[in-house]
Amino acid sequence: MSAPVRILVCDDQILIRTGLVTIIDAQPDLEVAGECGDGQTAVDLAGQLRPDVVVMDIRMPVLDGIEAARLLAGSGVPHPVKVLVVTTFNLDEYVYEALRAGASGFLLKDAPPDRLLHGIRTVAAGAALLDPEVTRQLVGRYAARIRPAEGTPREVPLTPRELQVLRLIADGLSNSEIAAALVISQETVKTFVSRILTKLQLRDRVQAVVYAYRQGLVT
Repeated sequence: MSAPVRILVCDDQILIRTGLVTIIDAQPDLEVAGECGDGQTAVDLAGQLRPDVVVMDIRMPVLDGIEAARLLAGSGVPHPVKVLVVTTFNLDEYVYEALRAGASGFLLKDAPPDRLLHGIRTVAAGAALLDPEVTRQLVGRYAARIRPAEGTPREVPLTPRELQVLRLIADGLSNSEIAAALVISQETVKTFVSRILTKLQLRDRVQAVVYAYRQGLVT
């Protein structure tokens, strides 16, 4: 048997943190390595415990989740840790900044337990996760901030089919939804996604969404 995925849970609300810990620890393939209530402690504990994934809120004392994500997974971090942001979208204006800071995924706190667990496993496996129910709201809210200025070159080194897939990714569609929309297999979609990320030198789907908006490929 492979070793369980080790998770550090960080949320300043103890009831929510306890709920997350309980849900995660009940899974045979997951293990809570530690828990804390602020971003600075999360950074410190991550250095000591080396978890596979940090499940983290954004609004926390001492150091918020954005800065903590940047220190854990941002550009230039020698040993980045995967960060899954779990937050209340309607109350939080900083989700986009957290994703830019290096977070690999984003879920709502009111997501069902199975979606949380799927998110942890997805991020742990090296993939990115954006809650499909809020992706359009997320990128829409920040579209003005990331949309290119007039006159910005928009040449993109992708084939027409790859551009089509990229636009669907930016619309928040999952691989299965893209496969259904284009009438192709999920394996073919995975191949397209991999090519897109490689050609554009992007880390994951989160960065692909931001790229698509910056290049004006979606509105």
